[in-house]
Amino acid sequence: MSKILYIEDDLSLIDGLRYTLENSGYSVENARTVKEALALYQKQKYDLLLLDVTLPDGTGFDICREVRKIAATPIIFLTASDQEIHIVQGLDMGGDDYITKPFRLNELLSRIKALLRRSAQYAKTEILEANGVRIDAMERLVWKNSERLELTLVEYKLLCLFMHNPNHLLPRELILDRMWDGNGSYVDDNTLSVYIRRLRNKIEENPNVPKYLLTERGFGYKWVVEQDLPVSASMERNA
Repeated sequence: MSKILYIEDDLSLIDGLRYTLENSGYSVENARTVKEALALYQKQKYDLLLLDVTLPDGTGFDICREVRKIAATPIIFLTASDQEIHIVQGLDMGGDDYITKPFRLNELLSRIKALLRRSAQYAKTEILEANGVRIDAMERLVWKNSERLELTLVEYKLLCLFMHNPNHLLPRELILDRMWDGNGSYVDDNTLSVYIRRLRNKIEENPNVPKYLLTERGFGYKWVVEQDLPVSASMERNA
């Protein structure tokens, strides 16, 4: 049973959503403040976090920032704030999805299910190496020139997709289809661009002049490999 930490301080929302999640087969714990959420997270392991942005002692961004220092746990922002600056901020700091209130319960459940499924899918035993980047898929750890990188689930998936398809130009439509289970209504080109920029900031020596993750304007992206290195056979090359 997947365990969800739901951070929300509005009692009128907590009971209803918690009831829905538990009836859908999830174990749910609730925190109403930043302090309470971080205390719970340090004590227990969660499979996914649902974060409100506005909290009595801070914001969901504060929680996301602290969690991303130590883990790649899937994070969904669930908030009434639909300002573009907040959406970009949430994704830039490591959120995997951003849903605005009011929302449809079935859509939320679908996104949770998809995010948990993708998280499990990418926890496979293999080692990938290229351009000084090394992925240990068993532990879901990534290094760049021996330095540990902290990647969100979406960043990690993007990197795996590119490293499984070295020197191949991948259309944006294909990337969106692979990354979001073929349901493009969940994301758009601008969101993908945010994730690509974030990934470049972590793997490129000069993100403004990328050497490995290149853009083919109007088409897609290519992971340029200087030297092909062995890839474990535990996952298909074009997975």
